Amino acid sequence: MERFDAVIIGAGAAGLFCAAQAGQLGLRILVLDNDKKAGRKILMSGGGRCNFTNLYTEPSAYLSANPHFCKSALARYTQWDFIELVQRHGIAYHEKTLGQLFCDDSAQQIVDMLLKECEAGQVTIRLRSEVSQVEKNEQGFVIIVNGKEVNARSLVIASGGLSMPGLGATPFGYRIAEQFGLKVLPTRAALVPFTLHKPLLEQLHMLSGVSVPAIVTAENGTLFKENILFTHRGLSGPAILQISNYWQPGEFVSINLLPDSDLETFLEQERNSHPNQSVKNTLAKLLPKRLTECLQTLGQIPDIALKQLTPNQQKQLAANLQSWRVQPNGTEGYRTAEVTMGGVDTHQLSSKTMEANQVKGLYFIGEVVDVTGWLGGYNFQWAWSSAWACAQALRKNIKKII
Repeated sequence: MERFDAVIIGAGAAGLFCAAQAGQLGLRILVLDNDKKAGRKILMSGGGRCNFTNLYTEPSAYLSANPHFCKSALARYTQWDFIELVQRHGIAYHEKTLGQLFCDDSAQQIVDMLLKECEAGQVTIRLRSEVSQVEKNEQGFVIIVNGKEVNARSLVIASGGLSMPGLGATPFGYRIAEQFGLKVLPTRAALVPFTLHKPLLEQLHMLSGVSVPAIVTAENGTLFKENILFTHRGLSGPAILQISNYWQPGEFVSINLLPDSDLETFLEQERNSHPNQSVKNTLAKLLPKRLTECLQTLGQIPDIALKQLTPNQQKQLAANLQSWRVQPNGTEGYRTAEVTMGGVDTHQLSSKTMEANQVKGLYFIGEVVDVTGWLGGYNFQWAWSSAWACAQALRKNIKKII
C-alpha cells in the first residue's frame, strides 16, 4: 500500500506546478493523469509557443459567479513571479500584443521547465493512470488507480474542464466535487468561435481567411478591440473569442469594422478628390477588397459613385460598417474552445488555500474551478496562482509521512 502526503489528479499546468511547489516544500507528492503525455494542452497553446502569462493580469480580467474569489491567489503569486521562474530556466520569450507573453521557441520549454521543477521536488508522475474510485477516511483519501490502492493525506483535483476533448478532457473533476457534496455551476464552452445562421454564413463564405481589426460589443456593453477572422463556419479571431464569454444564445453582437477611422472625414476627402469613384472601391482603401465586395452584395454598401451618396445614405453606411449587428447561431463548442466557463462553485472553496470548506484535505485548482480569464495568458496565470496557493496550504496542513 502506497502513501503520499498528497495526490494530484491532472498533469496539466495547474497540477504540475502545484506538484513542483509542494514537492520542493518537502512533501511526498504523486501526480496522476490518464493521458500518455504530461502537459498536452500546454503544448497546443499559443500556436505551439504557449502564451504563459500576461503582463497586465488583474482580477477584473476574470469571470466568476464569485468575482472576488480570484483576488487572493493572483495577489500572492503574480505574473512577475512566474516570469522570474521562466527567466531562471533561461527560456527566451517575447511580448506579442496587449501584454501577452510567448516563448520564442516552443511550448515544450514550459512543459520541460515544469517537469524539471517536479524533479527538483522529487515528485512522482504516473501517466496512463485511470482513477476509478475515490473515498475519504479518517487518515485522508483512498484512491483506486489502475485497480491498485493509493493513500494520501490530501487530494488535489487539477483535472481541467471540458474544452478540447481531443486532448483527453473529461468531467472527472466535476464528478469528484459532486461526490463530496460540492455544487458545480453549469459549464459552457468559453473563448470559442461563433457559428452563423445558414443564409448569412453562405453569404460570408467567400471571406473565409480574411482578418480585420475591429471592435466587437456584446449586448451587455462589454467590448474588445482586436482582430476578427471570417471562417468557413462563422466568426473567430481574438475579439470574437473574447466576446464569446459575454454572449448568450439568441443575442446579437455589434461589430465596428473601422475602429480607427473617421469615416465621415474620409468620405468627404475622397468625394472632393474622386467624385466618380464608387463607394465600394473607396472603402477598399480601408478594408480588404473581398470584404467590401461581400458587404455590397449584402446591401451594406450602396452600389453608387461617391458623388451620388446622400447624407442619409452616408449616415446609414456609417451605421452598417461601424455598428454591424450579427446574431450568431451558436458556438463551435468544447471541440475548439480554449477553456470551460463555470465549474466548481468557488463559494464552497477557500480563496486563500483552494480547499473545500466542508471537506478537509480536498482541493480544486485551475480550470476545474469557476474562474475564467480573458484570452491572452490569463488562464495560465490562474493555473499558476491557484496551484501556488494550494501548495502553500498543503505544506501547512500536512504533517510529513515518514
